[in-house]
Amino acid sequence: MPELPEVETIRRDLAPALEGKAIASVRIRKPDILMDGDCPRQFASSLHGRRISSVERRGKNLLIHLASLGRMQAAVLQVQVRMTGRFAVAPDSDPGGRLLAERLKFRHVAAQFELDDGRTVLYDDVRRLGGFRLLTTEAWQAKERELGSEPLEANYTARALARDLAHGRAPIKNALLDQRRVAGVGNIYASEALHRARLDPTRACDTLDEMDMRRLHRGLRAVLSEALREAGTTLRDYRTVNGSSGKYQDRLRVYDREGERCPRCGTTIRRVLQAGRSSFFCPGCQI
Repeated sequence: MPELPEVETIRRDLAPALEGKAIASVRIRKPDILMDGDCPRQFASSLHGRRISSVERRGKNLLIHLASLGRMQAAVLQVQVRMTGRFAVAPDSDPGGRLLAERLKFRHVAAQFELDDGRTVLYDDVRRLGGFRLLTTEAWQAKERELGSEPLEANYTARALARDLAHGRAPIKNALLDQRRVAGVGNIYASEALHRARLDPTRACDTLDEMDMRRLHRGLRAVLSEALREAGTTLRDYRTVNGSSGKYQDRLRVYDREGERCPRCGTTIRRVLQAGRSSFFCPGCQI
């Protein structure tokens, strides 16, 4: 599932194409892409003519902010790309994005948005585990209050991370995946950050001291920043807008490297299951 670096990469790709543009028309080809079960026709009508004021990200959520229009108040289009969601933006010389869809092998286009400048935004999703949710600004704000801290915020300190991970004996890896504590971190970058910090993923949060937290804070921010510079990690399905792969998979130290040698100490990397998720770590230098 795309994590902070992947969703932020998609946001940075989409923002220049979408911000300031109005939605001329919407076609929902796969109704199950609407996460609240909305009527496709009503959903399309609610977006028609709306101007996109900004494209933002919170945690693993892509947020398309829509300006008010007539009696319709400002709203937020929440997008969760999950496992197989992919975006593409076709130029006005490719009406409906047919040529681009063919080139990118978009065979499961779930939603199509026509912009007022003639460009077409396509959303392709074979498994449709995520999708779109149209919310009032107040409804999104209520959902946002359930999310934890943003780990790449400039003012996010080791002390703040310690506060977010406090209160309990939950394994540190499980705590990092809890979006109510730290937003945007998933399986890949939790494993990588814990390796950087030399911490066993099964260790309880309340056993970590100040130095442990400083190493984890430094490792988490470094891993997320590096992955963002490489446009994320493509192991199978994830693509940037218009089809490019991320490049950080070539720099992973432990994730999906069971049986290989730890690049730091040479010990064989192991995989364990935690809450049904695979954790990859080095038993030699992660303690």
